[in-house]
This record gives sequence, C-alpha cells and structure tokens, in this order.
Amino acid sequence: MSLLQANELSVALRLHAGDFPALSNLSFKVEAGRTLGIVGESGAGKSMITRSIAQLLPRGFSVTGGSLRFMGQDLLGMHADARRALFGREIAFIPQEPLSALNPVLTVGQQMQEHLLHIGVRRGEWRDRAIAALSDVQLQDPAGLLAKYPHQLSGGMCQRVLIAMAFVSRPKLLIADEPTTALDVTIQARIMDLIADLRRQHGTAVIFITHDLRLAAQICDEIMVLYAGRQAEYGPARALMEAPRHPYTRCLQLAVPAMTGPRRGLYILPERMPGLRAVRAMSGCRFAERCPLADSACLAGEPAPAKVAPGHVAACLRPEATASIAPPPPPDHAAASTTAGEPLLKLDGLGKVFVTRRRLIGKPDLFSALNSATLELHQGEFFGIVGESGSGKSTLGRLVVGLEQPTRGRIMLLGRDIGNERAETRAFRRENVQIVFQDPQSALNPRRRVAAIITQVLEAAGVPEAERQVRARELLAEIGLSPESAHSYPSQLSGGQKQRVNIARALCRPPQVLVADEIASGLDVSVQAQLLNLLLRLRKDHGFSMLFISHDLSVVRYLCDRVAVMNRGEIVETGRTEEVFANPAHPYTQTLLASVPPDQAAADTLDHQGATP
Repeated sequence: MSLLQANELSVALRLHAGDFPALSNLSFKVEAGRTLGIVGESGAGKSMITRSIAQLLPRGFSVTGGSLRFMGQDLLGMHADARRALFGREIAFIPQEPLSALNPVLTVGQQMQEHLLHIGVRRGEWRDRAIAALSDVQLQDPAGLLAKYPHQLSGGMCQRVLIAMAFVSRPKLLIADEPTTALDVTIQARIMDLIADLRRQHGTAVIFITHDLRLAAQICDEIMVLYAGRQAEYGPARALMEAPRHPYTRCLQLAVPAMTGPRRGLYILPERMPGLRAVRAMSGCRFAERCPLADSACLAGEPAPAKVAPGHVAACLRPEATASIAPPPPPDHAAASTTAGEPLLKLDGLGKVFVTRRRLIGKPDLFSALNSATLELHQGEFFGIVGESGSGKSTLGRLVVGLEQPTRGRIMLLGRDIGNERAETRAFRRENVQIVFQDPQSALNPRRRVAAIITQVLEAAGVPEAERQVRARELLAEIGLSPESAHSYPSQLSGGQKQRVNIARALCRPPQVLVADEIASGLDVSVQAQLLNLLLRLRKDHGFSMLFISHDLSVVRYLCDRVAVMNRGEIVETGRTEEVFANPAHPYTQTLLASVPPDQAAADTLDHQGATP
C-alpha cells in the first residue's frame, strides 16, 4: 500500500454557470522514503494538490471526483478533528515564503514551543527538543536563535527553521511547496541536502513542488508534470529529464538556460497557460494552442495518459516526436557589447559601512557591507553580479543608483563622479541610471494604471498627457504587452507582466545604465525566458548597459558578457562569463558553481537517493 495515493482526483470551482475544472482526473502515488516532484508553471494546479491534501481549498472550490488516501485513510471523508491531528505529526508542510509563514511578532522559540506542544511534547521538554531540531538543520547557536524574531534572520535561516519544525515530529509525509524559490544556489543546495538527509534518517516520503524541472530531476525519484490541472507526463526523474515524451516537458526543459556546453537559445512558450474558463471550453489537448507539434487531431479530443516506457506515461498523441523540438539559436552578445574604449561606469575602491547599533557611550557597532569594490562597465555591456545573500550585491547596486552613499571610493559615470548628493548630481544620475527592483508588486503603485506608471518620469517633467499616451503605447509594444494593458491596474497583471511594466518604466527615457536586482527571481521558467530575451532585444534597440544582480548562475551565463563574483563584501573574481564559469580560479566561485543543479539528471545522485534506474 502506498503512503499517499490519489486516484482520478478532480477539483473544480463551482458557480451558478457550472463547474470550472482546476484539477482533472489526477492519479499518482508516493511511497515511503521516496520523493515525488510536481512541476509546472503558475496556474498548473501544483498548489491545488497541496490544498486538496490539507482540505484547505479556496472559497468556491471543492473536490468533485476521485479519492485521496493516506496510509489507507480517506483524507477527503475524514472528520476535521482527525485530519487536524494528522497535520504537524504525520503530515508536515514547508511553505514557499518563510517570512510569511513565520509570525513576525513571536520569537522563534515561542513559535517552536507552540508547534511542539501541539504535537504532544511535554511543556518541560520543548526547549531541549527545539534546540536539537535547530541543530539538525545546521543552524549555529540554536539556543540563542530561540530568542530572535524572524526579521533578524536571513531567508535561508528562516527556511531552515521551518524545516526543523516540519521534521521535529518525524512525519511520514513532507510536502515542500517551492521551498528554495529566490534562495542562493549554495543555500538551496544546503536545504535540499538537509531534506534528503532527514528523509533518509526517518524514511519520510516527500512531495516536492517546484517550477524548476532541472532541480526536480536532481532530487526526485519520480516527477509529475502538470499543465492546466491535468497530468501531462509522469515517470522516473532520470528518464523524464533525459528523454521527455510530452512537448510541454520538453519546452520547459529548453526554457532553462544551460550551465554547460555551448550557449543555446531559450525556447519561448507563446501566450499563457489557459485559465479555468478557457479550460472548460476546450475539447482537445489543453496544451495544443501553445504546442509546436500540434495538428488538427490534437484539437479533436483530449489525449489520455498512455504508457511510453516502464513506469513512464505521457498524455500526447505523438510522444515520439517530442525529441524533434530544438532550441533556438544562441543570443549574439558580440554584436551588442564591447569592452573597447573608456568605460561608461567605473567603480574605484568603493566601500560602504553601515551603523547597526548606536550607543549613548562608546563607539557604535559597524558593519562593512562593501570593501574596495572595483569594476568597469562598458557601453552596451551586460555585467553580472553574483554571490550569496549578504555578499554585498544589492548594496553595490543601491550605491550606483544613489539610494545609498559610499563611505569611501568613487563612482564615475561618463567621466563624472556621481557618489554625492548634490542637486546637479542627483539630476544627472536620474537621467542616466535607472533600477528595476526584485519584487514588482511592491515597486508598482497599486492605485495607478499601467500607462501612468510607465510614463511617470514624463509626468514629473510636465509632458502633456497626449504625448505620454503615445509613449505609453510605444513602451507597451516594446515589452510585448497589449495596448489594452495601458488601462489595467497592477493587481490585474501576472508576475511576469508586472516585471515587464517595471522594465518599461525604467526605459521610458532610455538610461545609459540599468541596474536589475534579482528581476527574474521566483518567476516561472517560461516567463523568465521571455524576460531574458526581452532584455537582449531592448539592448539591441536602445544600446543601454546593465548591472544584472542575480543568484541564478545559469541566467547570468545566458545573459551577461562579463561577471563579478562577490563574497563578504569583496569582489573575489571577475572576467568573461564563459571563462569564469568554465575555469573558476577562486575557491568561492568553485563552491558556487558546484551548488548549481546539473543540466541532466546525474545517475550517481539518483542512485545515492535510492532511485530505481
């Protein structure tokens, strides 16, 4: 008997107009000690599976068919009290957003205590159990950590606290919903190693939800690929990664930049995944409108999952043709950038020291975030800045934009020092330097329409509204949004569309230098591919240069001409991106590159985890 088994599970939004399917006839199983990866874009239905297991479906949604059993027990028909007793004990969750999952007004110790008492630990024993759990996830000074609040910890530390809480009861099933999104590759690798070690120690089964097919192939035994609430492909991780048999899986694979071998282009999936209303109206394959192999037969009826190899099924009429989908040609970096002549931007011995605590008597506590950073950015060049959280990447970007002032060193733009706060310097910097922030939601005014947001620099300069409307239409065309988007509010856009609006705003008056701070972090691989190709096209049109701050090394390899590697506030290595990534000289760079999931599922990794070849 499987630990968790779903049979023809269906979930729908129930309205007066009828049922709108969110999950359709999903069948899968999870065995003890094994990991099932669930992969797909936003809207595929990944998190809806988690909500079905916990019976925490959004208002209006309900299970309309099928069964869901845990250790032989019917999760769907179980009494609420019995189900509540399972969660935290037998079934544990690691949510996607650690800072949102932890209560900001309670210390780590208070939250650990509440959880431990809930699962039956005696009041006098909770502290020792909490310290042991935090030690298991390799957190330093676990006893001192109990007195800290979540905002005093890094994102990776918060995620490890949640992993400790999840494993403290030694659950039989762990559900990890995007547990490494937006984390550095080294922290991601540590967290995945932690989950794998704890899984082996306790025989825990894991459902790993992610949009990263490459990461899933590295750590999972089986993978289920979802598309618009329906199973597109299901099979052993290695087989599915090395020879996908559904066009959607292949397109996702080709949308991820490669870390090894020649640079290749990124496959761009057209349009977006259909919504509930569109799915209800479909009679054929749900992927047909975006599929490069679709023909009239695909529109006639929805293909059922069919066996293509032992333990491997795909819902496609022509699975053998999937291998014919080839990546587009690689981007031409040489035609757009140059390192000849005087640099456009030059950082010379740049340093930044923050005061972390002031005292009535004695010297304040200081933190050196940046130490003697020196680099040059040339006309049309895309320059990557990589490193772990706390390495100084974002501080460097904020100094260039003028959001912080340097403690020492100089920032030279077009031969002029912009590292001061004089009025003329601020005006010069605004004209020539723009930034695109990581979180598009918080960077956009929710009360303004898109047209007003992307032309606000013209509005501030007193440009007439008619001219602003013309420029808004031009910018929307450049970033690939429809003219109707001009009248939308940010809440009506997807995450990828919001980030495009952010870019359009920065390019309203094309700057000399664009600073992009983790702008592809957390996006679906398909949306990420669209964004990266958009930046390359806009560079060709406008000729701007860019400092691209990112923790994703494969994205930096695809996009950037040169790269600087930062560690603890210092630039430890710099050079042509291909040369640095192919032959890293510094031990820290070598560690970063070793943490990146391989392009293909590594046989020894899967065998080590106990996967069946």
